[in-house]
Amino acid sequence: MYSGVSGLRGHQTYLDTVGNNIANVNTTGYKSSSVVFSDMLSQILSGAGAPTALAGGTNPAQVGLGTSIAGIQTNFTQGAVQLTGRATDMAIQGEGFFVTQIAGQRQYTRAGSLSFDAAGQLVTPSGAVVQGWAANAQGQINTNGPIGNLGIPIGQILEPVATESVSIGGNLPADATVADSIVTSIDVVDEQGGAHPLSLTWTKLADNQWEVTAEMPDAAGVMQPVAVSGGTGTPANVVNFDPLTGLPDIEGLTMAAGDLVTASGAQFSLDVELDFGEAGDADGLVQFAGESTMSALSQDGAEIGFLRSFSIDQSGIISGVFSNGLRRNLGQVALANFNNPGGLERVGDTSFIPSPNSGEPQLGIAGQGGLGSISGGSVEMSNVDLAAEFTNMIAAQRGFQANSRVISASDEILQDLVNLKR
Repeated sequence: MYSGVSGLRGHQTYLDTVGNNIANVNTTGYKSSSVVFSDMLSQILSGAGAPTALAGGTNPAQVGLGTSIAGIQTNFTQGAVQLTGRATDMAIQGEGFFVTQIAGQRQYTRAGSLSFDAAGQLVTPSGAVVQGWAANAQGQINTNGPIGNLGIPIGQILEPVATESVSIGGNLPADATVADSIVTSIDVVDEQGGAHPLSLTWTKLADNQWEVTAEMPDAAGVMQPVAVSGGTGTPANVVNFDPLTGLPDIEGLTMAAGDLVTASGAQFSLDVELDFGEAGDADGLVQFAGESTMSALSQDGAEIGFLRSFSIDQSGIISGVFSNGLRRNLGQVALANFNNPGGLERVGDTSFIPSPNSGEPQLGIAGQGGLGSISGGSVEMSNVDLAAEFTNMIAAQRGFQANSRVISASDEILQDLVNLKR
């Protein structure tokens, strides 16, 4: 009878586990559980006998005392990754857990359905703050430092960056006639973030020789000359080209900061280089016969930038996209792993905490040290196999019924024993 009672208890736990798995079939990041049964200590009716010269050996006679739950194991196999399109959602493909903190307690989860709270912190639906490494003002991330609350500062801006270099590329036509001019223009940025148009005029002086002049508008909009220097010829704003290779004899020219200030009245404290590129550059400046494609390709300055959007890459780096077109790292999500993930304790909200048998958390970067990569805009779904769970439910139900029959049979036998007295 008591063996049957233990069987009822065990199969009730089995059914509870199966029911919990089925209930969480659509829970983000949920890991299914399975029950492991073991028999209880057996009662020895007679011990084993060793063989002798007169008789063979005998086996022990034992009667079991029922069953018990040896353990409830967590299945940490990968769940299906589902695209959500939300920029803050993340899924781990491979080993590892997101690190979160709530009420001073550090927890670990595979559920990556995240969002930003009013303070700009990256949080789970229950309010636990995701942990990681914040970037400094230059966008550098020190992953060797301690982790902390991860978020995006509300209203973050990028300070303006003054132009120091203007890239010039394309082809100057070697077959142009002397005194022909080609004009290109580009906006350069001063130290206060103001954009100022810069006009560059290339005038052919002779075969394989071009003169470069520059102009910028003053406060009244009147174009003023800007001195250009750094050439090897005379005057210093002349560029010579090799007729065989088509390459310029210098890598660039210079516009002095003082001349830029004088011409435009803007704040320039650094010289601005006109960079012609290095030999072999696909977009470098050359001179060959044919169409003119020379232009000012780009400049390295930027106006003030306001955070517009962000993205998360496979290593967990959160990159901000600013209104001035620049990108800057804002932080990086930390991942953790354990020697024995099966030893973790569930604490609700699809989260775990370490136990004495899980080992200490080992922090790291996604994609390194055995940790999985991060997939942005998606979440990991439950790894519950419904077909297997329904089969287990049938097995649990049949086991419960069979043990109840054992109790019923034992009750009838005891009743017969009592009836012997009548």
